[in-house]
Amino acid sequence: MIEIAKDVSIREEEISFEFIRSSGPGGQNVNKVATAVRLLFNVFESPLLTSNVRERLKSIAGKRLGEDGILRIHAQRFRTQEANRKDAMDRLISLLHKALEEPRVRQRTYPSRSVRERRLKDKRRIAETKEKRRRPEMEE
Repeated sequence: MIEIAKDVSIREEEISFEFIRSSGPGGQNVNKVATAVRLLFNVFESPLLTSNVRERLKSIAGKRLGEDGILRIHAQRFRTQEANRKDAMDRLISLLHKALEEPRVRQRTYPSRSVRERRLKDKRRIAETKEKRRRPEMEE
């Protein structure tokens, strides 16, 4: 079990890895060894995620989450397969952490009476200034 939060964890069987050749650093090694890692995690079939968490994860993951519900994380930052695997796992865990946080509800506030009065007073002052700039109208 991989613990994400205090009461949320995912089974290791839910995560699968694909190893592919990396385009990153590695010299001649890059052409011979599959060091890049693609982590696959099925978000829609994971029994430990609630529907709210799934929806938030869907919006956070963006194009990494396919139509089939599989989250794909591609890691090729490092030269070794093990380091890239750890990097992909860390990125999955951080995504799940973000999805688990419930967004705070914005509490509506109202401007105080003195602020409203000050705004109207300033409006009147600016209007008077502009009125003084106008050309006097010609009388017949």
